[in-house]
Amino acid sequence: MSIPELAFMGFVIGLTGALAPGPTLIATIRSALHTGWTAGPKVTFGHIITEAAIIVLIVAGISSFPSTLQPAISMLGGTALVLFGGMTLSGARRASFSTDISMERLSGPVIAGFVTSVTNPYFWIWWFSVGSALLLSSMSHGIAGLVAFTAGHWASDLGWFTAVSVSIHHSKAMLSDRMYRGILLLCGMILIIFGFWFLIPALIS
Repeated sequence: MSIPELAFMGFVIGLTGALAPGPTLIATIRSALHTGWTAGPKVTFGHIITEAAIIVLIVAGISSFPSTLQPAISMLGGTALVLFGGMTLSGARRASFSTDISMERLSGPVIAGFVTSVTNPYFWIWWFSVGSALLLSSMSHGIAGLVAFTAGHWASDLGWFTAVSVSIHHSKAMLSDRMYRGILLLCGMILIIFGFWFLIPALIS
């Protein structure tokens, strides 16, 4: 496989993950409502910080995720997602689009991208299983292969989350407080569903 093909493979594989609904997508939507189209790149940057650390660990020799740790990761991450979802639902009932702007800017989309990545169990499990195999395979071409695969992977994240934030930014002028609360309720429920999706298998295993 050539260097351009590695970059393309990284892009396609990254896109399949980015397109799937998840906590980082929700962070992008919420941030875009307040900080504009730049929320996508900023959330992606926070996400990339976590991935860069994981890539360093994999290259350093941690190429597989210990199966005995997967239930613990699912428990911790699932609990965090449920808690975040519950707080979102609680705040949605009295949320106001205009008054929530300053609060959202305090936390920042970069932090949102970082936190939603760190607390997502699927993120860790994928990178230390499938992701590590693909990453190590790309290293058969040396540093150039590693850079190409990683650049393609990050390009898909940046492209998708930027597209989402741009579309949200251009449509927010029509957003009322009622619609805003509805979006928050939906985001909260999705986070809780994701949380329980990881928690239940860990509890019954």
